[in-house]
Amino acid sequence: MSQTVTENGLNEVYNRRILELAADIPRIGVLEDADASATAISKMCGSKVTVYLKMAGGRVSDFSHQVQACALGQASSSVLAAHIVGSTRDEVEAARDAMRAMLKEEGAPPTGKWADLEVLQPAREFRNRHQSILLTFEATLDAIGQVEAQSAA
Repeated sequence: MSQTVTENGLNEVYNRRILELAADIPRIGVLEDADASATAISKMCGSKVTVYLKMAGGRVSDFSHQVQACALGQASSSVLAAHIVGSTRDEVEAARDAMRAMLKEEGAPPTGKWADLEVLQPAREFRNRHQSILLTFEATLDAIGQVEAQSAA
């Protein structure tokens, strides 16, 4: 009659807000005139995120992505896409680092425009989901790095 601890934990992880974010991901698709694109794949679960972005003045000026991930990876991608335009590499790195610390080191959740990522805090108990949650940040930072390398060349 009672659920196991794992089932209760998963029910908490896949809460209503996460499912709402996963169901309404902004900026889906391919940005045809992107300055760079990058793909990140989770070896653990097969989740895949490809991002396309444009940069101007050291900030993301346009962004789109294709997301094939669990609801947690989709929710993370949804929050990133909602706030990425206008962001700098440093802001994206800080959000990624805060997410990693929140998931892996029981750190505080991201703040500011990234505060919605707090909804993913219950996933810290499920290490096999961490990589999927962080994929969108890794792919975005890879694409930003490509643009920076092109500009430096």
